[in-house]
Amino acid sequence: MAKQKDTPKKILDSRIMRVADKLERLRIEKGFTSYENFAIEYGISRMQYWRMEKGTNFTFESLLKILDAHKMTLNEFFEDIE
Repeated sequence: MAKQKDTPKKILDSRIMRVADKLERLRIEKGFTSYENFAIEYGISRMQYWRMEKGTNFTFESLLKILDAHKMTLNEFFEDIE
């Protein structure tokens, strides 16, 4: 049998992780302990929302849906993200 190679984990850009962390923090502050319940409540794909909180690529359209759910502008969202 051939030995399986370990696939290296992709290291995410720290800026992406700051955006992902903020999305999670906003959801929790809104009272949602479950990302699934938040996504369902606001008509966002559960998988897409989960990916966003984990820092994988997503569309601006998806981000805007989430900001609409939080009644937040782009400026407000990014004001404390360097």
